[in-house]
Amino acid sequence: MRIALSSDHRGTSAIRQLHEKLRREGHEAFLVGDCSGNVACDYPERAYEVGQMVAGKSADLGILICGTGIGMSIAANKVPGVRAAVCHDELTAQLARSHNDANVLCLSADLLGQRLIEKISEAWIAANFEGGRHARRIRKIAAMESGKDPATITD
Repeated sequence: MRIALSSDHRGTSAIRQLHEKLRREGHEAFLVGDCSGNVACDYPERAYEVGQMVAGKSADLGILICGTGIGMSIAANKVPGVRAAVCHDELTAQLARSHNDANVLCLSADLLGQRLIEKISEAWIAANFEGGRHARRIRKIAAMESGKDPATITD
């Protein structure tokens, strides 16, 4: 699996540890952007870079970490084709993929410990989109990105 990872300054340590874990597990995981040092790193830039990679298919999935995960999610969801979800446990991560076909996972560096970040990421990566009734809803989201009324999607 090709996974693009990034963070703002608050998530730098967590994303680096997660990056190493994913690489050890055989994923083609790569860090995007540099938030090293004591310099503030703005999450919209990192979310845009990872979002572009996922939407452009140069990465299968993306994982973003900021203080709460919320800012990254808001920013990443502005990139057409990105379905970013903030998850705080393994169940919401699994459902984000299986029901919502989330292609970007957003996590909190401040509220989750490293072990939980890794467990949530594992559950999310392992899950598969179920399709079925959920596929119609994903098509409605895509219609909204094109400026269309989602009610016009009926199949």
